[in-house]
Order: sequence, then structure tokens, then C-alpha cells
Amino acid sequence: MDILTIILTFIAFSLFLLFLNISIIALKVFTEQSIKNPNYPPVHGTVFHELFYYRKLCDYFTETAKKHRTFRVLGLGQSETYTTDIRNIEHILKSNFDKYCKGKYNQDIMVDLFGQGIFAVDGDKWRQQRKLASFEFSTRVLRDYSFAVFRRNATKLVRVVRKLSDDGQAFDMQDILMRCTLDSIFKVGFGVELNCLEGSNKEGTAFMKAFDDSNALVCWRYVDPFWKLKRFLNIGSEAALKKKIKILDAFVHGVIRTKRELLEVKQDCNDKEDILSRFMVESKRNPYKMNDQYLRDIILNFIIAGKDTSASTLSWFLYMLCKNPLIQEKVAQEVEDIIGSQDNEANLDDFMANITNATLDQMHYLHAALTETLRLYPAVPFILMWSLWCTSRVGGVQTWMTFFLTGIE
Repeated sequence: MDILTIILTFIAFSLFLLFLNISIIALKVFTEQSIKNPNYPPVHGTVFHELFYYRKLCDYFTETAKKHRTFRVLGLGQSETYTTDIRNIEHILKSNFDKYCKGKYNQDIMVDLFGQGIFAVDGDKWRQQRKLASFEFSTRVLRDYSFAVFRRNATKLVRVVRKLSDDGQAFDMQDILMRCTLDSIFKVGFGVELNCLEGSNKEGTAFMKAFDDSNALVCWRYVDPFWKLKRFLNIGSEAALKKKIKILDAFVHGVIRTKRELLEVKQDCNDKEDILSRFMVESKRNPYKMNDQYLRDIILNFIIAGKDTSASTLSWFLYMLCKNPLIQEKVAQEVEDIIGSQDNEANLDDFMANITNATLDQMHYLHAALTETLRLYPAVPFILMWSLWCTSRVGGVQTWMTFFLTGIE
């Protein structure tokens, strides 16, 4: 009987603590938020709604935005303002860009994965990385190298899909595109073959899994009010994230060490093609600041920027072509008119060799179809910014802002 009493007491105390925590969170969400103040955007949801609709958050907010172009979601002690109003977006991204930043709230969530990369920093660090990246991407060597990498991996993709089709196997097109783009982005970024598409590299496959899981776990922090406590106790999703980041760091730092050794051997060679090699050359001017950790952050941010965005856009593009066979026919006809047809394995390499910057520039209909896909299904539907001042245009809210661009007309 004593043991039963202890168990019941423990359960009751646990439920009381849970109720107390939920009450405190609710109090923080609903107090001092100017919920009915007409000078602020209307409130349509709380952090609890974000948690409940997490699996289809974009759809939920898109439906809300059809009714209100600008609205608020109540968080813990702050309001998140969402807007699809073109005037607000121009106000933030163009007219008053210097008045907004990522903010400490955003940086705290991302820093474990993104480090001091361009997606997690503001001010001088952001400008320095943007300037350096803009310069490097404008060089002919890197442009030609990246084009060759993407064309080569596109050829591999065609062969993989063709084999699956010939064998009558069902397959996940987005998963295959994710693997293909990661292979391409990693080769351009680090100069290393991952071979995720073919699945022949176990380390590369482990990196890809850790990479995708880490991104998902970092996103989960935005709707998890207890993530800092879980990180401190090293439990649950935060323990999993820590393990995944260790896998990423071990792999990336190993690549950096190997690349450094190779560059020492080829130090007289000026033709550095991949981004890591080019940044390593730049790091010699400031070795203290641009150390291995900084290089890891820069390149990993580049991979994060390129992998999911490219693959998701291509997935939606193929989906839209399947939904619109007339458009599909016109796109295929334009490609055939400019490059020629390709009916068998023998002339696949010749077909791909004819794809150049010049021929791509002639594919106006293909470009229009891809652009429309991006309009309907943006690769980055949410852009998060923190307001540094009280801006009346978006309702006088002085807290951080989120504005998303899904389906803007």
C-alpha cells in the first residue's frame, strides 16, 4: 500500500508540474500582447497552433493569409508578425533592410548547426561573407566547374531514373533529387564525391542522413518551448541533434584536413575550382579569423542553401508538369528543338554534352515554367527577420517578424 501511495503521489505531482508549466506558458502567450488593439495586425493563432499544424504549417498559414495579408501569431512573451503584403516585403527587404536583422532569438536556434555562417550572422560578418561569396561565384573558373558538376550528375540521375523505370519499380522522386543535388552541391563546395545518388559511399550516406535530420531538428526548435531545457539536460530531440551535428562536424573537418594537405602538395597550382579550396586560399591572408571551424560554417551554410532549395523546386516542377500535360509537351518540344532528341543510352552523353549556357539561354519557355513553379511553391517559403525599430507599416510591432512569400499574386 505504501508503494502504491508513493506512485500515485509521484504521478499527481508530475501532473501538477505539467499543468503549472502549461499555465505559465499560456500566461506568457496571452498577457501583454495587445490582442484587441486595432493599431496592431489581428491575432490569428498562437505557438500552440504552430505546434498542432507543424506537419502542414505552410498550408495553414497560406489559408490564413488568404483572409488577412498581415496577421500575428502569439509566442512566448512576443508576437510573430506574418505578412504576404508586397509593400511590407519591399519595406523590409529593400527600403529599410538595414533596420532588420536575424536577431538573437533566431541565432540562438540556428547557431548549433549553422555556426557563424551567413544564415546565422548579421552585420560585418554577414557583409564579409556575402562579399567574398559574390566575388568567388562571379569567377569564370567556379562557374564552369559548377556547370560541369551539375551536368555530370544530371547524366547520372537520368540513368538511375531510367533503370528504375525499366525495372518497373516505384520510387520517391524527391528523395532521388535530394541525393543528386547533395552530390552536386558537395562536389562544388568541397571538391569531394559523396555518391549519395548511387549509394556506394557509406560515409556519404551517413552524412546525408545526419544533414537532413539536423535541419529537421533545428526547425523543430521554433515550435518547441522546452528546447533549451532539453539541450541543457541533453535529452530528447536535443540529444539527437547533438549526435547528428557530431557526425557532420567529424565528416566536414576530415574533408577540410584532407583538402589542406592536398593544397600543400599543389601549392603552386592557381586553378582552385571548388569553393573550399578557393576559401582556403583566402584564409591564408587571415588564418586566425578564417580557421577550420569558420570554413566549416561557411561551406555547410552553402550546402544548406543549395541542396533542399534545388531539389524541392525540381520536385514541384515535375509535379506541375504531370498536372499540366500541355505545358509538359511544350517544354519537351522546346528542349528537342534546341538540343535534339535522345532516344537511347548510346547518345545520352552526346545529348547532355549539347546542354550549355548558350543553349539554356534559348529555352525561354522552360525558364518561364520554372519561374512560375517558384512563384507558386517558393523554395524558401519563410524568411525570418527581427525588427530593430518600431515600424508603423507593419503594425508598430517591435518584436521579431516572419514574412513568407507562398503564392503571392
